Amino acid sequence: MNTTPETYPWQFASVGGTVRVNIRNGQDIAHLGELDRKLWTVLSCPVEGLEFDQKTLQLIDGDADGKIRVDEVIATAQWLTRILKDPDLLLKESDVLKLEDFNAADPDGARLQASARQILKNLGLEKEEIALEDTADNVKIFAGTRFNGDGIITPASAADEATGKLIETIAGIASALDRSGVAGVTADQIEAFYAACADFAAWQEACTPEVLPFGEKTADALAAVEAVKDKVADYFMRCKLIGFDAAVAGAVDVNVDKIAAIEGNLAAAADEIGLQPLAKPSADGKLDLGAVNPAWKAAVEAMAALVAPGAKALSEADWAGILAKFAPYTAWLGAKKGGEVEALGLECVKTILKQDKKAALLELVEKDKAEEANALSIEEVDKVLRLQKHFYRFLNNYVVLADFYAPDKKAIFQAGRLYIDQRSTDLCVKVAGPAPEISSLSGMYILYCACTSERLGKSFNIAAVLTDGDVDGLREGKNAVFYDREGNDYTAKVIAIVDNPISIRQAFWTPYKKVARMVSDRIDKKAAEKNEKSMAGLTDATNTAADGKAPAAPFDIAKYAGIFAAVGMAVGLVGAALAGIAAALKGITFWQALLIIAVIMLLISGPSMFIAWRKLRRRDLGPVLNANGWAINAASLVNVKFGKTLTSLAQFPKLTAVDPEARKAQARRRFWCWLCGLVVVACVALWLLNKLAPIGLKSPLSCYKEPVEEVVPATEEAPAAELPSEVSTEQ
Repeated sequence: MNTTPETYPWQFASVGGTVRVNIRNGQDIAHLGELDRKLWTVLSCPVEGLEFDQKTLQLIDGDADGKIRVDEVIATAQWLTRILKDPDLLLKESDVLKLEDFNAADPDGARLQASARQILKNLGLEKEEIALEDTADNVKIFAGTRFNGDGIITPASAADEATGKLIETIAGIASALDRSGVAGVTADQIEAFYAACADFAAWQEACTPEVLPFGEKTADALAAVEAVKDKVADYFMRCKLIGFDAAVAGAVDVNVDKIAAIEGNLAAAADEIGLQPLAKPSADGKLDLGAVNPAWKAAVEAMAALVAPGAKALSEADWAGILAKFAPYTAWLGAKKGGEVEALGLECVKTILKQDKKAALLELVEKDKAEEANALSIEEVDKVLRLQKHFYRFLNNYVVLADFYAPDKKAIFQAGRLYIDQRSTDLCVKVAGPAPEISSLSGMYILYCACTSERLGKSFNIAAVLTDGDVDGLREGKNAVFYDREGNDYTAKVIAIVDNPISIRQAFWTPYKKVARMVSDRIDKKAAEKNEKSMAGLTDATNTAADGKAPAAPFDIAKYAGIFAAVGMAVGLVGAALAGIAAALKGITFWQALLIIAVIMLLISGPSMFIAWRKLRRRDLGPVLNANGWAINAASLVNVKFGKTLTSLAQFPKLTAVDPEARKAQARRRFWCWLCGLVVVACVALWLLNKLAPIGLKSPLSCYKEPVEEVVPATEEAPAAELPSEVSTEQ
């Protein structure tokens, strides 16, 4: 790690709620080695599972361990900016490079420039620029070349036709695929071929007349003997048993009952008949070659014609003598070597050994290996073009993470789009499996889904992040559809959920939904209990009536009177409570009532909304990527506004009913809605006017009030009427 003070003038920008370095030009890329590791957004990312050119990722992964680390990114950036004249070319993301853009002042740049010219020459192209499509096919580049540095020679590598045919012959025994796409041979395969030829020739020379007891027919004779060997041994053992005890003669002879049990055509039962003895066993132990089991007759006759021509019968000693004659031959067969070249024939093998072109072939291999450096340089040109096209985008997903926050781009970890519950989300990351203990730290609502495609034969897991909408209909086991970046569809099934707030609006209604669910569950539970109890009572009554037992107890009016009294008392208490509430609200204005309701709702929903607000501010993508093997070094926040761009909700147009009856029903509903609305507005307006009357506005409701007698104050001309001192209560 570079510990020297940073001198390069880096520029920074706010990306995703975090200050990050801003890669503006090729010089920024060339100086990445001077950027403090603490300022990198990513410290490590996997090679597999990303929506990015896999070959480019493998080229950056220098140690091929499946992880791309900071040092490997720096090494790639320094090498790439060194061999190019203008590092700013990387920002264009072009797949075409002019030959003059190679830095010929650098040894590697000059070598790659020459290799690029060689590629164009091999392809028969006359131009001063090379494209990625020109370097993508090695077979096309090296087609027809004699030597290409892979240590494999082909018939095209030979200087004469005879040597070319020999290479083709060796490749027919064992071959390797050349860079040109043609089957060729390596030095090891050439050595093995000549060794096999020498072994095969020596083995054939060891085959003397003593080894072949039956001459050229020895191999056929051995095969004929092996075909009946076990059956003949079985026959002589049966004969020995009869000689040992004549009482077993019936047991070792042909089983007549089994033969009699065979139904139908006996010729079709040759296999079953063949299970019987080879011939009728006798104490003298002679095998009568003319009286053998019909199922074995042809095989015995073929054997006898080769090893005992003219013989009528064979004793056990005769049979042992025949087997002994094959001992040298079987020993010679067991010592066989060079069998891989046997198909060429002994004469061809002797000719190859006599010509002895082994040294010439190995010399061709060495000439091919001498071109290894040039061939690797040709392959490196493909590396340059791939990095020129893809490296800047990789940096925007590694150093900065800018593509994730760009409205017109997608990050390389975004695997595709999930459709579920009338919405779609583009924030889907491939993961090994559910990791709630990690993903819960992100503060995001995450659906872990198992995705499978029988058509493609693929399956994987994704973590789909929902950032908008409601979650009431989501549950484990729910099915959905996932589309990858190439448009392939997969069956997705929710296997786990990490529950976190999605929006402030959702958090506002969450307490009421919980209470509603609780009340609904209690009602369902009570209803189920009542239903079970009533069904049990009905069953008992039915059983009682069927059994002829005494009827149920008579109606107890006192019991039910008590119940009715209790119900009346409960209703009275409820009424009293409502009256108390009404008395408490007496004198409260309409706006005061609205304010009280708002305060109550705020007290109920406020804590939930506050918690949701805090979590939404801290929603971080980092823990989700950690579950996919990333090492995230900086916060990657997903605020509410940005989250709405990642999740899209269904938008329905206003529909006009086609059915006349449906239009009438819509009109009726619309009429009653407007009527109810007007009534409510009118009532509120009258109430307001009535409340405003004391300040000088005459209320329309004043005409419905009782007239008030006007009291005239007393004057000298009209004294006030005297009130009686006593009021009589008697009628």
